[in-house]
Amino acid sequence: MKNKPNIVFLFADDQRFNTINALGNKEIITPNLDELVARGTAFTQAHIPCGTSGAVCMPSRAMLHSGRTLFHLEGEGQSIPKEHITLGQTLKNAGYRAFGTGKWHNGTESYTRSFTEGKAVYFGGMWDHWNVPACDYNEEGIYPSRTVCKSPYTENKVMKDYVEYMEFGKHSTDLFGEVAKDFINNYDSEDPFFLYLSFMAPHDPRTMPKKFLDMYDDVEISLPNNFADEHVFDYGIRDLRDEVLAPYPRTEEDTKHQIKEYYAMITHLDYQIGNVIEALKEKGELDNTIIIFSGDNGLALGQHGLFGKQNSYEHSIRVPLIFAGQNIPEGQTRDSYVYLLDIFPTICEMLGLDIPETVEGQSMLSAINNNEVKVREDLYFAYTDMLRSVKNNRYKLIEYRTANLNKTQLFDIVNDIDEVNDLYGNEEYDEVVKELRKLLFEYRDKWDDQSHRMGKEYWDRY
Repeated sequence: MKNKPNIVFLFADDQRFNTINALGNKEIITPNLDELVARGTAFTQAHIPCGTSGAVCMPSRAMLHSGRTLFHLEGEGQSIPKEHITLGQTLKNAGYRAFGTGKWHNGTESYTRSFTEGKAVYFGGMWDHWNVPACDYNEEGIYPSRTVCKSPYTENKVMKDYVEYMEFGKHSTDLFGEVAKDFINNYDSEDPFFLYLSFMAPHDPRTMPKKFLDMYDDVEISLPNNFADEHVFDYGIRDLRDEVLAPYPRTEEDTKHQIKEYYAMITHLDYQIGNVIEALKEKGELDNTIIIFSGDNGLALGQHGLFGKQNSYEHSIRVPLIFAGQNIPEGQTRDSYVYLLDIFPTICEMLGLDIPETVEGQSMLSAINNNEVKVREDLYFAYTDMLRSVKNNRYKLIEYRTANLNKTQLFDIVNDIDEVNDLYGNEEYDEVVKELRKLLFEYRDKWDDQSHRMGKEYWDRY
């Protein structure tokens, strides 16, 4: 028996919080994620704090791997500076063999120093799933440009222009899943391993082996309760990349079809997760392994008339988060507020490792072991220079400030989980707004939210 457990980190791309059957979504097929839920502890209020660029997943991933808060990243989260110790580095220094496969969206240098080995690594953001320009680990950090592989999917192409279910290669989910399974099957070291498997699914283009889409032929896809044909006001993202993946006005038929494809991609991903779990069982390593599953951000897919993640509504800021394995309570859920950046110090505490000084997250271990423990009482969200938001255990305040817009929203997120009844302007809630704005300013100062995008003029608009 190894002196420390293996760590298997499974990471999805664009998978929102309410996309696991065992956690309440009875329309989606996720038997292997359901098994993880049964074997472990799921956080139902895991969040990202939005992002400093339209590519929200970049800062999200940088925060995950560095444990740092949103405005303490470099270059809008595109890379992780050498002085910021990564999760992989920490585990390597503790004697782990670290293997990384799949999407890495924070530069080649940080990947190279975070792992001892790796295969089928994709260094870009999005690509068609059947033709991924993947690289193998190089200890010198030298990787070919992704332009050597031409993709038929480009940013200016709308989904309808894409050749549906084009199968001229191996799908990214299968590519990365099989690489991870092979790593486990061929592992022959007495050292514990850290396996980071980062899928590109269910990010668009929404393609998958047809058999997974066919699994939903008899499933009646529900329209979201907060479906709208367009957002109630334009705050600057109407023509952003994610938002042009569906026509205006949004239609019920198209929205349901895209949700169906989204679910099918998750079911395909779930299938490969099952293969990884089975490999651990066959290798005799499952009982000595901590498995963590999460995603980099949520996705609207028709809710509030939006299709992307460039907002601070619940559907876009909340992600799934499951811990399963050695010494983790089974079949439990936790409703404590947490961020993805809290995973790094949690793993350190689980393993008895010193948390690097550069890490700013808060360990969730006490909350994993005790449902009464609250890691965070409130949360802060920021999307570029367009909005700032805070939420406590009852209310969420969203402030939109652009050159052409000065707009505020207030939602009771306990009694209005779909965020459709805006309470701002109702005198009964004036004190709530006042307290939440005070909290927002406190977070602004605590998180050093004073970049060039957030000058005095911006804040004076409050």
